[in-house]
Amino acid sequence: MATTLTTRKLTEGVGAELVDVDIDRLRNDEELPEAFMSALEEFGVLLLRGLPIDDEVQVEFIRKMGDIVQFPNYPNPDVMEISFDPSNPNVRYFSSNDHWHFDGSMDETPAKAVALTAHVLASDGGETEFSSSYAAYDLLTDEEKEKFAKLRVLHKFEAIQRRSYSDPTPEQLEDWATWPEREHPLVWEHRSGRRSLVIGHSASHIVGMDFDEGRALLADLEKRATSPDRVLRHDWQVGDMVIWDNLGLLHRACPFNRTEPRRMHRTTLAGTEPIT
Repeated sequence: MATTLTTRKLTEGVGAELVDVDIDRLRNDEELPEAFMSALEEFGVLLLRGLPIDDEVQVEFIRKMGDIVQFPNYPNPDVMEISFDPSNPNVRYFSSNDHWHFDGSMDETPAKAVALTAHVLASDGGETEFSSSYAAYDLLTDEEKEKFAKLRVLHKFEAIQRRSYSDPTPEQLEDWATWPEREHPLVWEHRSGRRSLVIGHSASHIVGMDFDEGRALLADLEKRATSPDRVLRHDWQVGDMVIWDNLGLLHRACPFNRTEPRRMHRTTLAGTEPIT
């Protein structure tokens, strides 16, 4: 008999808490990874609340579902530490996590899913919000779906960083220019048959459209996709692990006092589906 999951919906549109999964099941239920991925397809975001999930357990479980993206600048390359500690090798880039995005938007094959576990929390703020880019597409008018199917968008690292640094230094511009650019369709038709909007903070402009007009359209689509009634806001507790479908979800961190030692540990499931 296939393993079952007991879920509690977190919002009407996205997210569910798994109420019957503990450390023992994460480590020993051989059928759990398949059930987990099925639930992820259905709900978009899955929450394991308040478990003592350390890096070993997190990595062990995510690896059962596929290859893990490596972060060679970190002591454990299976785990990226998200913090504003000055010693963090990626700290200069994390400010833009406060803007809606999906991970790997400038990769040909973006991450399939992301697991994030709370280790240290700020005293106030620092929640993470999620919104479905599948739903954002589904709610378009038929006319918009036909029009947008023909559009392509250039994604650039500079577009991400300019959300946080409106007056960059020459050194920042030089750094940003070393990152690859990627042109994607605005509408991604997935292998599953579902469609999503390829938007977020890396979307620079629409190819072949007046720059300002294209920027306005991208901003409008992002605003519509992330209206408050479509957003799941997760208020973290230490030990929480949230895993989300990176192919069809946007996410962002909510503001907090960055002088406080908030620390999250991320493990990323490598993608197998290019954006086409």
